[in-house]
Formats: sequence, structure tokens, C-alpha cells
Amino acid sequence: MTAKNVTIKATSNSGRTLTIGASLSYFIFSLIINAAGNVLTVVTSQKIHPTFLGSAYWTAAQAGFNKAAFGGNSASLGWIFFVVGVLTAILNVFLQGHFNWRKFVGNVAFMVPFSLLISFFANMFSRVLPDAHSVAMTIGYTALNFIGVIMIALAISIYQRVNLILHPADDLMQILRFKYFKGSAAKAMWASYIPPTIIGIIAIFMLPDFSNYGLGTIFAFLFQGGITGLGDRFVFPRLKHQGI
Repeated sequence: MTAKNVTIKATSNSGRTLTIGASLSYFIFSLIINAAGNVLTVVTSQKIHPTFLGSAYWTAAQAGFNKAAFGGNSASLGWIFFVVGVLTAILNVFLQGHFNWRKFVGNVAFMVPFSLLISFFANMFSRVLPDAHSVAMTIGYTALNFIGVIMIALAISIYQRVNLILHPADDLMQILRFKYFKGSAAKAMWASYIPPTIIGIIAIFMLPDFSNYGLGTIFAFLFQGGITGLGDRFVFPRLKHQGI
């Protein structure tokens, strides 16, 4: 992706400067990075015994609820993600102040390729990464867990700027960032953690299990929003927020 792809003449109505081809290229790249990062946080946490890493914040909350409500059944996990995504998309409508059916459908449609990529990377990383049996492997997996969080944050930076279709949780952050927090990615990320925090609290009341939370979850909670803001400045810096 070159500067030429980015500097396409904007239409005055849409506020977009990207061709559809450039938008799709950025979007697909960021979608892959996001899915891989999410799976890294999950798999590295599972490979350490006893577990202390946990997953990225939204992932940890939904996995925790799945374990509390359905015993951690892998078949029900996808439905948990889907239902939470739809509920978040509905919340976005209220926060936006009007119903945009294209954005709502895009929020829900985002989860289809995302879920497929999650399954692909889960199978691949589970096979490639063995259980940690040494201090060195534990340190390495901790680093990979943090790298996974960084990948998620940078992916969010890219496809929020592309603004083609977004995961409902990322669209929530986008709305909060520009409508309520004057462009601050860190403040918006903290506020966007309210829904998964509620889900997590409900799950813990149902089943007092903290295996999905840990050092990686704390790292994501504290730094993911700030890393997203840095991504805006240093990752594809010519890529500006579209349609804002």
C-alpha cells in the first residue's frame, strides 16, 4: 500500500480519501492481524500451567461467561461472541444517536470472517506452540501474549481509520473516541471496557473462576488504548480517519 493509494480525491459527502481497493487491502490486513493477536493471547495463556496470563479484555470476559454458563463448551463460545456483538451493535445505535443500518449490518457482518480467522489461527497456534515446561518458555509466552495485545491494538488503529466495517466493540470505541472524548484513544478504550467488565462480573458471580484473567489482561486494560493511539501516528501514518 503506497501513498498513491491513500491520496485519492475525496468526495465532499463521504469524507473518504481511499479507493475501495485500498480500503479493502488495509481492512483485510488489519483483520488478519487482529485475529492472530487475539488467538496469541488465548493460546499462550493456555500453554502455561498454572495459568497466569489471561486473554485480551473482551476475549477474557466472553470466554469467562461461556465457562460459567456453558462449562466452557467450544461450540457455544462462537454464539457468545455473536450475541455479545449484536448487543454491542445495538448499544452503538443508542450512543450514536441515530440508526445507520449499513453500519449496524457491517458490525454484525464483521464477525463472520473474524470468527473464521480465529478458528484458523487457534488450530495453527495450538499445534505449533507446545506447553511451557521451563522458565525460558514461560517468559517467551508472556512476551508473545503482550505482542498479541499490541497486534490487536495496532489492527484496531488501522481498520478504525479505514472505517469500512468494524467489529461492534471497535465501533463502540470509535463512537466514544470522536463523539464523547475529543479524539482520545486511551480514554475511549477505557470507557469501551465497561460492557466486558459487566459481563465478567456476572460470570464471576455465576462461577468464581479467574483463569481467563491475568497479567496479559491487565496489560491490555492499561495499554491497549494508548498503543492504538500510537498506531495512528506511526503505522501507515498517511492513512487518515475516513468518513468522520
